[in-house]
Order: sequence, then structure tokens, then C-alpha cells
Amino acid sequence: MAMLPTLSIIDDFLADPHAVRRAALGLGYDAEANQSNFPGRNSTKALPTKTLEQAVSSQIGVSVAGAPNTSHGRCRITLKSDKGHSGVHVDPAFYSGILYLSKPEDCAKPNAGGTDFFRHKRTGLDRIPPTLEAAREAGFTDINAVLGEVVNKDTTHPAKWQRTMRVPIRFNRLILFSPWLFHTAAPGFGTDLESGRLAMLLFFDRAGTLPSA
Repeated sequence: MAMLPTLSIIDDFLADPHAVRRAALGLGYDAEANQSNFPGRNSTKALPTKTLEQAVSSQIGVSVAGAPNTSHGRCRITLKSDKGHSGVHVDPAFYSGILYLSKPEDCAKPNAGGTDFFRHKRTGLDRIPPTLEAAREAGFTDINAVLGEVVNKDTTHPAKWQRTMRVPIRFNRLILFSPWLFHTAAPGFGTDLESGRLAMLLFFDRAGTLPSA
């Protein structure tokens, strides 16, 4: 099997993005029920994902489904005033995705941010090494050591990281990327549900065979 792209950007992904945005806005966002470490509030329910998973499977050539015990299919609203307890991180999934659903005019504002990717200054790493051998070549005993000594230790210390890239937010833009890349959401914007940074969170696991054409 060919390696998956480290990062893909797919514009105009949904056939009817305005309908999906309306559905996302109607999910409900309970601040008290939100247990996320990251800025903003997750929706209390998830959007349907089967058709999206089929489209992503066709896009990457690997059959995927929602990863269990993740926020797959839920949406997150992040306002300018929102703060979180974590920063740079990796995802517990086979592959990750973010579908931006903020209004086009809000995405176009100067301070509107998409998703940021980073290099860890001390180690020079921009992701978790993919193998035990690679982790040892980077000076760590294993992959868990990288998680503990790099990600968990420095997640909330911006001075420890160098931003390498920002994928701009754009209405109906889907980004797919390796979950082991060091990344975080760019700062939120807006003052309410209508004007804030709205994104659908996607965490994929391997599934069965690809659907027939």
C-alpha cells in the first residue's frame, strides 16, 4: 500500500456545504459538558459521516471509518475569547481531517486562522517518528518517550515550537493529514456561533475493503 499523503487540501469538498453548516449550527454546544483541552466547545452530538468517509476513502485509496473513542464527526466552535489547556498536539487516529464550515466572509477576515503545523525547536522534529528505529535515531528510547518528553511536556509552551506552516481557513475546505504531525488549531475568531471558527473534526481508523465503484 502506498504511503498516505502527509497533508492534502481539498477545496469545495461538499456538494451542499451550506446545508451541512446549518446542521452543524443546530447540534448544540454545551460549555459545561465540554471536556476538551482545546479552545472552544465541541458539539454535544456528531454529524452523519458515512458519505464523507466513503469520499475520503476514495480520495486516499484506503478504506476508513470513524476512529472509536474520538470526537469524530463532532463540530467545534472557537471564538476569539476562548482559551484552552493544551496547545501543540498529535491525534489518536490512523488519519486526521478538518472540514472548515465558517462563513466565507468570516474566513476572509485578516485574523481568521485555519490549522498550524510546527517543528519542535530542541529536537528538530516536526512529527512523531513513524518507527521505533526512527525514534531511537532521534535520541529517544521509543515513541512513547517522544510523546512524553516533547508533546506532553511542551504542548503549552509556544517558545518551544517554530510554526512551519499555516493552512488558511476556507469555507468548505477539507484538510487531511498525518495525525502524528505536530499541529494545533489557529486562534479562534468571532463573538458568537454564527461568526466563530466552526470546524468538523475527523479522526479516521482503517476500515474494511474499499466500496465498489
